[in-house]
Amino acid sequence: VQLQASGGGLVQPGGSLRLSCAASGSISSIDEMGWYRQAPGKERELVALSMTADTTKYADSVQGRFTMSKDSAKNTVYLQMNSLKPEDTAVYYCTVYRWPRWYWGQGTQVTVSS
Repeated sequence: VQLQASGGGLVQPGGSLRLSCAASGSISSIDEMGWYRQAPGKERELVALSMTADTTKYADSVQGRFTMSKDSAKNTVYLQMNSLKPEDTAVYYCTVYRWPRWYWGQGTQVTVSS
Protein backbone atom coordinates (compact mmCIF):
# COMPACT_ATOMS: atom_id res chain seq x y z
CA VAL A 1 0.00 0.00 0.00
CA GLN A 2 1.32 3.41 -0.93
CA LEU A 3 -0.05 6.46 0.83
CA GLN A 4 0.07 10.04 -0.46
CA ALA A 5 -0.70 12.75 2.07
CA SER A 6 -1.74 16.24 1.02
CA GLY A 7 -3.67 19.28 2.19
CA GLY A 8 -1.14 20.86 4.49
CA GLY A 9 -0.22 24.51 4.39
CA LEU A 10 -0.11 27.78 6.28
CA VAL A 11 -3.22 28.78 8.20
CA GLN A 12 -4.01 31.42 10.78
CA PRO A 13 -4.92 30.48 14.34
CA GLY A 14 -8.58 29.55 14.52
CA GLY A 15 -8.62 28.41 10.92
CA SER A 16 -9.29 25.00 9.40
CA LEU A 17 -7.57 22.53 7.11
CA ARG A 18 -8.49 19.14 5.77
CA LEU A 19 -5.69 16.67 5.23
CA SER A 20 -6.10 13.85 2.75
CA CYS A 21 -4.32 10.52 2.56
CA ALA A 22 -4.87 8.74 -0.74
CA ALA A 23 -4.11 5.03 -0.84
CA SER A 24 -2.89 3.16 -3.90
CA GLY A 25 -5.29 0.30 -3.29
CA SER A 26 -8.65 -0.37 -1.77
CA ILE A 27 -9.06 0.53 1.88
CA SER A 28 -12.73 -0.39 2.14
CA SER A 29 -11.94 -3.34 4.41
CA ILE A 30 -9.42 -1.44 6.51
CA ASP A 31 -10.52 -0.17 9.91
CA GLU A 32 -7.07 0.31 11.38
CA MET A 33 -5.83 3.73 10.37
CA GLY A 34 -4.54 6.89 11.92
CA TRP A 35 -2.78 10.20 11.83
CA TYR A 36 0.37 11.14 13.72
CA ARG A 37 2.35 14.35 13.82
CA GLN A 38 5.88 15.44 14.59
CA ALA A 39 6.83 18.96 15.57
CA PRO A 40 10.42 20.22 15.30
CA GLY A 41 12.54 18.83 18.11
CA LYS A 42 9.78 16.59 19.37
CA GLU A 43 8.89 12.93 19.03
CA ARG A 44 6.14 11.73 16.74
CA GLU A 45 2.83 11.69 18.57
CA LEU A 46 -0.58 10.20 18.01
CA VAL A 47 -3.29 12.52 16.70
CA ALA A 48 -6.07 10.08 15.82
CA LEU A 49 -6.21 6.30 15.72
CA SER A 50 -8.97 3.92 14.69
CA MET A 51 -8.76 0.19 15.36
CA THR A 52 -12.40 -0.63 14.64
CA ALA A 53 -15.06 0.84 12.40
CA ASP A 54 -16.88 2.40 15.36
CA THR A 55 -14.14 3.78 17.56
CA THR A 56 -11.54 6.48 17.01
CA LYS A 57 -9.17 7.62 19.70
CA TYR A 58 -7.99 11.22 19.64
CA ALA A 59 -5.18 12.90 21.49
CA ASP A 60 -6.49 15.03 24.34
CA SER A 61 -4.97 18.10 22.70
CA VAL A 62 -7.12 17.71 19.56
CA GLN A 63 -10.28 16.16 20.99
CA GLY A 64 -13.32 18.07 19.79
CA ARG A 65 -11.35 19.94 17.13
CA PHE A 66 -10.09 17.19 14.80
CA THR A 67 -12.10 14.47 13.08
CA MET A 68 -10.78 11.51 11.13
CA SER A 69 -12.90 9.90 8.44
CA LYS A 70 -12.62 7.52 5.51
CA ASP A 71 -14.09 7.57 2.02
CA SER A 72 -13.83 4.00 0.76
CA ALA A 73 -15.02 4.96 -2.72
CA LYS A 74 -12.02 7.27 -3.06
CA ASN A 75 -9.59 5.10 -1.05
CA THR A 76 -8.85 8.17 1.02
CA VAL A 77 -8.54 8.90 4.71
CA TYR A 78 -9.16 12.44 5.90
CA LEU A 79 -8.28 14.52 8.92
CA GLN A 80 -10.52 17.55 9.36
CA MET A 81 -8.80 20.07 11.60
CA ASN A 82 -10.75 23.00 13.03
CA SER A 83 -9.90 25.75 15.50
CA LEU A 84 -6.23 25.31 14.74
CA LYS A 85 -3.65 26.52 17.24
CA PRO A 86 0.03 27.39 16.81
CA GLU A 87 0.89 24.27 18.81
CA ASP A 88 -0.71 22.18 16.06
CA THR A 89 2.21 23.11 13.80
CA ALA A 90 3.91 19.89 12.72
CA VAL A 91 4.42 17.44 9.90
CA TYR A 92 1.37 15.18 9.77
CA TYR A 93 1.64 11.53 8.75
CA CYS A 94 -1.12 9.13 7.84
CA THR A 95 -0.94 5.41 8.43
CA VAL A 96 -3.05 2.36 7.63
CA TYR A 97 -2.69 -1.27 8.62
CA ARG A 98 -2.75 -4.04 6.10
CA TRP A 99 -1.51 -7.35 7.32
CA PRO A 100 1.22 -7.81 8.34
CA ARG A 101 2.26 -4.24 8.97
CA TRP A 102 1.46 -0.54 9.14
CA TYR A 103 2.07 1.59 6.06
CA TRP A 104 3.00 5.29 6.25
CA GLY A 105 2.57 8.30 4.02
CA GLN A 106 5.36 10.80 3.40
CA GLY A 107 4.00 13.57 5.62
CA THR A 108 2.47 16.97 4.96
CA GLN A 109 3.48 20.19 6.72
CA VAL A 110 0.90 22.15 8.69
CA THR A 111 1.91 25.57 9.96
CA VAL A 112 -0.43 27.60 12.16
CA SER A 113 0.74 31.17 12.43
CA SER A 114 -0.51 34.72 12.16
